[in-house]
Amino acid sequence: MRPRSWRRSALTPSAHAQPAGPAAAPARTPERRRGPRKDRARRALTGWGFVSPAMLVVLGLSILPAVWAFVLSLQDWNGFSTPVGVGADNYRRLVTDTDLHAAVGHTLFYTVLFVPASVLLGLGLALLLNRSLFLVGVYRTAIFLPFVASAAATGILTTYLFNPQFGLANTVLRALHLPQQAWLEDPSQAMVVIALMSLWGQAAFTTVIYLAALQDIPTELTEAARIDGCNRWQAFWHVTFPQLAPVTVFCTVWQTIGAIQLFDLVYTTTRGGPLNATETIVYYLWQTAFKGLEFGYASAVAYGLFAVTLVITLGVVLYSRRAKVQAF
Repeated sequence: MRPRSWRRSALTPSAHAQPAGPAAAPARTPERRRGPRKDRARRALTGWGFVSPAMLVVLGLSILPAVWAFVLSLQDWNGFSTPVGVGADNYRRLVTDTDLHAAVGHTLFYTVLFVPASVLLGLGLALLLNRSLFLVGVYRTAIFLPFVASAAATGILTTYLFNPQFGLANTVLRALHLPQQAWLEDPSQAMVVIALMSLWGQAAFTTVIYLAALQDIPTELTEAARIDGCNRWQAFWHVTFPQLAPVTVFCTVWQTIGAIQLFDLVYTTTRGGPLNATETIVYYLWQTAFKGLEFGYASAVAYGLFAVTLVITLGVVLYSRRAKVQAF
């Protein structure tokens, strides 16, 4: 007969294999503790390795030039001599510069012409292209093509279309026995022509945005409104258009910022003429910096334009959030 102690050990082998108490747990070595930290550091370095090239591009092409431009706006510098600090004199000059005020007026006139027309035209084209039409893909591509064209190509096309002597616009007017127009050579018509050509090139952007938003609206909402007795206009105004409010706010802000920064089409068509009738803020800034060699004052104009753009954007964003229209 075997002893009783052997039975207890045979019945409870874990008592000898795993003795109780904190001292029985294997102690973690410092290498094991630092293992996860090394993995996190390695992952962080890998992430920064992927991000750093783009970050350097952003720093080198946007942030550092912006800081340097602000420092330059507090100086008087012609690009060759030693810069002279003038403090806030360049910003005080903004208030009394009549040429800048004229450029602001031209830019506002262009903005009033372009922004509402681009938003409304984009919405109308999106409603048409949202239907099941024959060759609808071809129509969508044709409408988007002008947006891809460069500003230089658009400017060259503008000069050919609206040339007073041999332009297509006056050719059509002659065929209809209507009086010919001076178009780009008339101070009262030149900015309207530029707004029309900008609309031709930029309305595709709002069309694509509205078209994507329309395709996200559930068709059940419109069908329910039609079942309840609404006609197409009522269904659009009370069901579809409220769903498009965030897109409308976004397109309005985006097109307004683009209109305030108009430069390329003016540069390739009228160069600010005739009689400075199409001189916008950015074109005036470019002319002041690279023709007048007043880089300090031009930097002050640029920062004034930046402040106005920032105020407009923040104002629209705050208003849209108070109105519960989340566009950003």
